[in-house]
Amino acid sequence: MSDETPQKPGRKPKIPHRRGGSLVADGFAICWSICWHRGIRLVCRWIFRALGLGIIISILVVVFLRFVNPHLTPYFMAERMRLGAVDRDWTPIEGFSKHMPRAMVAAEDANFCTHFGFDLNAIKAALSDDSRLRGGSTISQQVAKNVFLWQGRTWVRKGIEVWFTMLIELFWPKQRIVEVYLNIAETGEGVFGAAAAGRHYFRVEPDKLTLNQAARIAAILPSPKKHSAARPANITRRRARQIASGAETIAADGRATCFETG
Repeated sequence: MSDETPQKPGRKPKIPHRRGGSLVADGFAICWSICWHRGIRLVCRWIFRALGLGIIISILVVVFLRFVNPHLTPYFMAERMRLGAVDRDWTPIEGFSKHMPRAMVAAEDANFCTHFGFDLNAIKAALSDDSRLRGGSTISQQVAKNVFLWQGRTWVRKGIEVWFTMLIELFWPKQRIVEVYLNIAETGEGVFGAAAAGRHYFRVEPDKLTLNQAARIAAILPSPKKHSAARPANITRRRARQIASGAETIAADGRATCFETG
């Protein structure tokens, strides 16, 4: 006889039964999770690549424009399309009388030579006084806006403006910044630049502009389409006198040395 005792047949363990729909849902969820994470990584990778490429291109463009004049800017082209023709004569800073760059700087950014693109005191004053026409923008910021960007007031545009302002201050000498500003600033309806303004309003060449004429051109910059340097209103006359005084002040106290041609 065998010593082995026969075992009683036991019950088979119950295997949890899952419906086909539940299995499909779980499979879909797993696939979705995998695809979602892969998609996020792919999107992030392309975003970082685009940002890196944008940074490199912006640096190259700013360095390029240190040596090549930006004749075609977004706003200039928009006005030319709107009006059909515009007046601008690109003039090197040496082609202006000493009064014109001084007047522009005195009017727009008297501390231009002492800051790195941003005048914090002017920004604070602009934020506390809504009646100011020009806000706290420095000449460097205005060059960044007018050369590289579109017109408008959005946080995105302002952020890009800050980036280009830093690049301009880093790669351009102060004299180059003033030179570009003198040539791209809108100085009348269809008139761009101080040289074209001198011929348009006073029929004089840029190297013959007097202090009073230069101050009048600078005085209309907040609203060049509404005001005339040749036939100034009382408010423009008062502002021109203040600018003329400021131009002499920055020349006397050394705040014009960074852009003077000698």
